[in-house]
Amino acid sequence: MTDPQRIERILQVHTRYRQAGGEDEVVEAEKRLLTQAGLDVRQVTFDNADLRESESLIGDLSLAASAIWSSAAKRRVGSVLDAHHSQVMHVHNTFTAASPSVYAAAAERGIPVVQTLHNYRLVCPAATVFRDGKSCTDCVGRPIPWPGVLHACVRGSRRQSLVAGAMLTVHRARGTYARGVAAYVALTAFQREMMIDGGLPAARIRVVPNFLEPDPGPGPEGRTGLLFVGRLAVEKGIPVLLAAASAVPRAISVMGAGPLQDSVEGAAAAGLVTYLGSRSRTAVGDALRQASALVLPSNWFEGFPLVLLEAYASGTPVIASRIGSLTDLVEDGVTGLHVAPNDAVELADLVRWAKIHPEEMRRMGANARSRYEGLYRGEAHLEALMSTYRSVVPMSRPGHAARVSS
Repeated sequence: MTDPQRIERILQVHTRYRQAGGEDEVVEAEKRLLTQAGLDVRQVTFDNADLRESESLIGDLSLAASAIWSSAAKRRVGSVLDAHHSQVMHVHNTFTAASPSVYAAAAERGIPVVQTLHNYRLVCPAATVFRDGKSCTDCVGRPIPWPGVLHACVRGSRRQSLVAGAMLTVHRARGTYARGVAAYVALTAFQREMMIDGGLPAARIRVVPNFLEPDPGPGPEGRTGLLFVGRLAVEKGIPVLLAAASAVPRAISVMGAGPLQDSVEGAAAAGLVTYLGSRSRTAVGDALRQASALVLPSNWFEGFPLVLLEAYASGTPVIASRIGSLTDLVEDGVTGLHVAPNDAVELADLVRWAKIHPEEMRRMGANARSRYEGLYRGEAHLEALMSTYRSVVPMSRPGHAARVSS
């Protein structure tokens, strides 16, 4: 790929969560994509698993302070920027181990920052915009996200919620998010609007959807059964899925693990669903290519589920909740079907409909495959990324870089 601005060196900064997830996969896939295009990509990776749980007030205060500003993380990133001569620093996640101090390392060197918004962390302490079994926007737009602390939204811990809330409050007051990031990457138009409502500068937020490479290829025409793949949790709609399964037993297979695994195993023992356990990505792909539809009954604001991309690439339509980004990602009657969130009766009706209308499901699956080929291949993602990088590189000239004081 020829780039008129000769963008050649990218530094990725990412913090892994204690449990590996889709963000980690996206970061590695993006690195491979950029490297294959001829760019020199360096990574600085932090890991929240390295953080030890505190057993004292002093320890709590120390962890809180480092989450707000980690001088060690700033020095580490700065040294790599100097050695690598990076032109752009692409940040994926700073919470908790890296902290927003890493933005300052780039600003002091006149290097622009691109931040991918994998979740809703910058408008919600818990990053999920979800509480008590339903979507919640109580903290969106508030300078101080006190509801998230009051309700202990981060892992049910008021202390951890206070740390996340303090981080947001301090850096909003400092102007870190308004001035320290040259461009934001939202995964969907819905997420972009949510972030604007939360106070991020609209002019700096671009929509760049996730992608899937290599192409797994479409599955065969003859397919049977519906499939759920994901975390077995309330926000993923597991309770409504199991309630629907009681009306259409053995129609849905379930892959995944999580806090509601016992409930799923109980439903499987009762003959309501087929539980396949937690499987490898290869096994997930194979199952998707054999399924007549993927079921995504989420009742929270998803970002951009990778399993949806895998379904589209496999030519598998998606039955998804009519909520948040899923409303746009799944076109009702075209690439799948919409169901009202938390409506087990409607979900069961759609499962029955899918079973007796295989031709319609195949048509929607073909449309899903076309949607993947047109929008979610690596080539389209690379073009969008490079466009984003080019848009901020002029800011790296002396006098144009965003500054964040240390």
